[in-house]
Amino acid sequence: MADPVHLRPVTTEEWPRFSAAMSHVFGQDPGGPHVDAPSPVAELDRSLALFDGDQVVATAGIYSRELSVPGAVVPAAGVTWVTVAPTHRRRGVLTAIMRRQLDELHEQEREPVAALWAAESSIYSRFGYAPGSWRGGWRGNAERLRLRPDVDCGTGRVRLVEVAEFRPAAAAVHDQVRRSVPGDLARDDRWWDRLLADEPAQRGGGTARRHVLHTEIDGTVTGFATYRMRPGWTDGGEPDGTLDVGEVRAQTPAGYAALWRYLLGIDLVRTVRAHLAPDDDPLRFLLADPRAWHARPSDALWVRLVDVGRALSARRYPARIDLVFEVRDRFCEWNDGRWHLWGHPAGAFCDRTDRDPDIVLGIEELSAVYLGGVSLATLQAAGRVTEISPGAVTLAATAFSWPVSPWCPEEF
Repeated sequence: MADPVHLRPVTTEEWPRFSAAMSHVFGQDPGGPHVDAPSPVAELDRSLALFDGDQVVATAGIYSRELSVPGAVVPAAGVTWVTVAPTHRRRGVLTAIMRRQLDELHEQEREPVAALWAAESSIYSRFGYAPGSWRGGWRGNAERLRLRPDVDCGTGRVRLVEVAEFRPAAAAVHDQVRRSVPGDLARDDRWWDRLLADEPAQRGGGTARRHVLHTEIDGTVTGFATYRMRPGWTDGGEPDGTLDVGEVRAQTPAGYAALWRYLLGIDLVRTVRAHLAPDDDPLRFLLADPRAWHARPSDALWVRLVDVGRALSARRYPARIDLVFEVRDRFCEWNDGRWHLWGHPAGAFCDRTDRDPDIVLGIEELSAVYLGGVSLATLQAAGRVTEISPGAVTLAATAFSWPVSPWCPEEF
């Protein structure tokens, strides 16, 4: 019988069984280019496998990523591949996986923050994770999606290009814009390879991915977009296609508007969708009819502070803060206790203290507000934050906020 104490990294030779076990739990047929060998982004030394005889019954892994946070970037452990076979549930296996990952991150003084995409939203809160960013789930009727007549689309041009031209230009733009967006992740060549891989089995009935660049008059690329078409026709012969928009990124408002003008002008489209776009997508403020662009927000990137002191010291605060937080963290007891946070727009420091607390909250709540998109005042209204010093929540909510909403356009 498999014992969670025997969790260990998987070897290259064991990868096919490891990969197949993941596919089965996620309801997929094993397939794709990395069935027999791990992908270039895989870090097998940071994987965990549980075997029952020759069978893999649990999997997990970590990607070494760089995460944008308010005013800074920090190393982040991208938790992934988490599965437990139905035959081995309710035996403490998932708890053992979470325990092993977080203990090692802390003991080895690696990433101060962990992040993941939750396949099921009811699982990870008990381990201290909380949604830190949201996706908009946008959808609209193409006939109604028209830009306001006063929108400035600049003097640049938008071009449909091949991936060889798109990739280096988009990578340069992304590396500039991602630093100002909490929740965004750095991408090296391996991650661009993964992002731009376009296997037919992954298209869901759509076309190959299209790639677009926005270029200024002087030739400088200042924006990019990706999309797929899903052609369709009504019984009466009318176009009924769907445009699935991927990323739309630009360094200027005019470039952003120009990219959307191009996308909204594509023929034979009845429905436009932007599933992963941020929940505060600026497009709605560019439209002549803002009600035409409908959002169905859902959680995106989940965040967990691994080490409170290092994590809170790493980000910046748009308003001065000098408060003591009493943090309740029963799963990672090294975080449990009182922390003095002193910070401002240029820097911050957080360390243990024996001072009386101004605010009492759990690690889940502190993780939720870390990227600046969730208000401490909202959590207080939900009864999940306790204010000890009058006005402390207002001060903290202001300091933890950020003018750019968190957004992670990349699932992992």
